Amino acid sequence: MKQTLLGLAFLLAASLLSIAPERASIVGTVTDAHTGEAIPGANVAIVGTVLGAITDVDGKYEIPNVRRGTHTVMASFVGYTPITVADVRVRRKATEVRVDFALVEGVELNEVVVEYERPLIQKDAVGAQTLGIRGGRGADVTYYVDGIPWNTEEYATLVEAGFQSPTVAPLSTFSIDVDAASYANVRRFITSGQRPPIGAVRIEEFLNYFSYEYDAPRGEHPIAVSTELGGAPWKHENRLLRIGVKGATIDRDTVASNLVFLIDVSGSMRDENKLPLLKKSFVALTDELTENDRVAIVVYAGAAGLVLESTRGDKSSEIRNAIERLQSGGSTAGAAGIRLAYNTARANFIEGGNNRVILATDGDFNVGVSSTSELDRMIEEERESGVFLTVLGFGVGNLKDSRMESLANKGNGNYFYIDRIKEGRRVLVDGLLSTMYAIAKDVKIQVEFNPQQVASYRLIGYENRRLESEDFNDDRKDAGEMGAGHTVTALYEIVPASESATAGLQDRPVDPLRYQVRGVVLATAFSGELATVKVRYKDPDGETSRRLNHVVKAADFTRRTSNDQRFAAAVATFGMVLRESEYVGSADLDSIIELAGESLGRDAEGYRSEFVDLVRRYREVDRKMSALE
Repeated sequence: MKQTLLGLAFLLAASLLSIAPERASIVGTVTDAHTGEAIPGANVAIVGTVLGAITDVDGKYEIPNVRRGTHTVMASFVGYTPITVADVRVRRKATEVRVDFALVEGVELNEVVVEYERPLIQKDAVGAQTLGIRGGRGADVTYYVDGIPWNTEEYATLVEAGFQSPTVAPLSTFSIDVDAASYANVRRFITSGQRPPIGAVRIEEFLNYFSYEYDAPRGEHPIAVSTELGGAPWKHENRLLRIGVKGATIDRDTVASNLVFLIDVSGSMRDENKLPLLKKSFVALTDELTENDRVAIVVYAGAAGLVLESTRGDKSSEIRNAIERLQSGGSTAGAAGIRLAYNTARANFIEGGNNRVILATDGDFNVGVSSTSELDRMIEEERESGVFLTVLGFGVGNLKDSRMESLANKGNGNYFYIDRIKEGRRVLVDGLLSTMYAIAKDVKIQVEFNPQQVASYRLIGYENRRLESEDFNDDRKDAGEMGAGHTVTALYEIVPASESATAGLQDRPVDPLRYQVRGVVLATAFSGELATVKVRYKDPDGETSRRLNHVVKAADFTRRTSNDQRFAAAVATFGMVLRESEYVGSADLDSIIELAGESLGRDAEGYRSEFVDLVRRYREVDRKMSALE
């Protein structure tokens, strides 16, 4: 009997071994053929079957339980041309077959319809849906699933400012902006083969995505001002004034941080380019923390909860495990999460330290307080506690860009959009000090132009950061914060006094001025000066502002400008092209590519080279879409 049972067991084992090789997994990666970067959320399917998978944040996929035989495998993603690989053989005894894809960008019309397959609970079962994207040059983009509106991306309406006369409006005042979300978000549109909506393009955030070589602060002030004056590439008879502000660097070991990760885990965050990408980005940040830092994690979906109490930064495995366990589901009670996060930050407040809430979301709040104005008021109340705010935007389809930018502005904070893990590391690892450690707050810039030298001027970008002249000296007026080692750039286009420029001028009251008295231009005083740049700021824990002055001489003008000047001009020009600006003059995409390509400088991180590639990509997108219009 025992021998019989052993024989049966042997036969059963042999039978299982002979069956096992009948199935195997098809694995591989999906990347962008142009950049080589991973494409998360791409669909890979075996044609003619229900087998398929979606790539993870590293572009990897696995289709398990594939029968022995020959198959055709297809990879697709919105904005790219699908690729089909025929004659993929799953041989006997094989456990894994590798098929990699390099997708080439395609171009969508104003209505884009892409067939794709979304996995159900089982990894080897999929359900068919149709995803459409409708939108053009307006403020919003609408995504459709099976012809039904799924959600909308929201962008603020920005009205481009025209030229001003220094005899009527001699003062130009604005809050600095260190955000960089717009550039990364627009990059996402272009790499998906789309023209970005005009409302998504904020030129100042394009400029401030890149770093420039400015003079470091010296003496008592933690910031320094630099200027350069050259020609405007889109209209050579005009001048282009670049103003740069640089923050002081600090020793990372001297700063203790109290961070609260406020993470949206609602159902809208389940896509690969949302919560999975978010988790990977936060893990990268966790690896940079030290024993001087503390981290708490608050999550919110239908309700808010504390999933990790404030924990010492060197306990990275504990923090990492809490992040990795996060799962998405439910509606979005964002306001409740914000309240709990600020309460947690206050409870663990470090005097003289870096106290900050880092909000990561797509901005789609739909439970409790959810309007932008109500959320703004709540954030304004919370910032009085001395806790700063960083907002990280994720995902496509329902991105509430205008809401997240507004929250960051009201919360003494900054706003970034994370479209890939490389960007997550750029913001949270490479830019840790400049992103997280404020060295000045309520930083405002005011420029007074000399009518003897300037016929008219216009500030490029900063449409939603402009202030009234009297706001500059009003310490109650909120403005932007500046991080350690961070740079802020602003550009003015100037029509010299020898030229005629009166179109679009507007009347505005002015205060006592340096270059004129009661509207009468001083004939001799300061005649060689083009403008005076004033910067006002507060210490991170201060309530009284301090001021710096910097004079720009007319003789500073040169045609032999620096790489930084020319590259910044190229970036601003691209922003104007995308915004269909009436002031873009003779510039076109070819001239932008040439100008940027000639002014890369050292470009250690490769971001400037990537910009040139991005403009080339957009040129192809624009040509193809223009041919179809």
